[in-house]
Amino acid sequence: MSSEVKIKIDGLLVGMYVSKIDRSWMDVPISLEGMVISNNDDIDLIRKHCEYVYVDTNKGRSPSPMYWVIDENETNNQNETIDLGKNEFSVLRKETYPVSSSLSNELTVAKDLYRSMQNQINSALKSLQFQDKVDIDTVHDVAVSAVDSVIRHPDALRLVLELKESNKSSYNRALGTSIWCAQIGRSLGFEKYQIEELTMGGLLLDVGKTKIPATIINKSSPLTPKEIEMFRAHVDQSVSLLIKSKDIPHNVMRMVATHHERYDGSGYPMGLKDADMPVYGKIAALADSFDAMTHYRSYTKGSHSPHQAISDIYQLRGKFYNPDLVDIFIHTIGVYPAGSIVELNTGEVAVVFSVNSKKKLKPVVMVVTDKNKEAIEATHPIDLSAKEDYYIIRGLSNGEYNIELDVIEI
Repeated sequence: MSSEVKIKIDGLLVGMYVSKIDRSWMDVPISLEGMVISNNDDIDLIRKHCEYVYVDTNKGRSPSPMYWVIDENETNNQNETIDLGKNEFSVLRKETYPVSSSLSNELTVAKDLYRSMQNQINSALKSLQFQDKVDIDTVHDVAVSAVDSVIRHPDALRLVLELKESNKSSYNRALGTSIWCAQIGRSLGFEKYQIEELTMGGLLLDVGKTKIPATIINKSSPLTPKEIEMFRAHVDQSVSLLIKSKDIPHNVMRMVATHHERYDGSGYPMGLKDADMPVYGKIAALADSFDAMTHYRSYTKGSHSPHQAISDIYQLRGKFYNPDLVDIFIHTIGVYPAGSIVELNTGEVAVVFSVNSKKKLKPVVMVVTDKNKEAIEATHPIDLSAKEDYYIIRGLSNGEYNIELDVIEI
């Protein structure tokens, strides 16, 4: 897998290694084919001659995804699965899923589906209070409905979930993680039953937390070593609950058992390295971490913006997460995923409605405040790819500027 990333000059930082430029090295006053950025003078020199460069992340600092350049020959629709070269995931590709519903039409379906999924999942979890097993039939039904929606349009259900719950401490992480898993499976071209298994696994990753004392789960201060040990036992607790339940696919069981393992072997409970992790476990590790980063948790001081979380995940590729899978994930959800809050160059704040697969820095957005950050009545989605003088300057964390997403009508 290539470690080179194509970026805008504005993304250059001291410590990066420039491996290629957008013209012959003979045309610029640099003596070697490749250079380490040692100071701001080096950046100014390249800026005078180039529009973009390639940075080798194995030889220096990694760039923020904000400055990535997506080639114009990249597909401009979401009908095709993502192709980032041959890797362990590409050989698993079996299907291509066309977008068969418009965003507006699928949002109508997704709103009703979201309410139904919430009720079903809450019911399944409540059953654990009376019986020591999971209602797998209900979980399977939820997974099938979610996958059907994600296949028809990959952004609609995610957008509904973020608008309804993103600012709340009650955000349903099981639903959030399962939808990321479904989106990844769709992009990888997995067969439908495999995407359903991934989605089931995402819903079941943390069922074992119902057996962990609430004082530990909800603790806002750092856990003691003993409490960390008790918390980490939720993985084994989850597996134990699933063993007692009927008709659990083997792949789902392994996914739940390995979702806290890490690429470099630093995870738990078994300390597995990437080569020993199942594919579903690798996907779950990434999806669960990203969802946790971007939403409220009792033991953190708030949440990251999705944009910042993507940058953090990228920095950890090859350490915590499979590098190929990180690249696929970012190409799948975009630099600003559906449901992200962003600030525009005009000072207005907007919500990302849908990712533009050709121009990932130019998604479809809905403006929700004026330039003074005062709430306005939402109008209609705007495709930033058609607006040269209208662009995103940064991603915002959930709740920043006290923006309440659940008041937005869709």
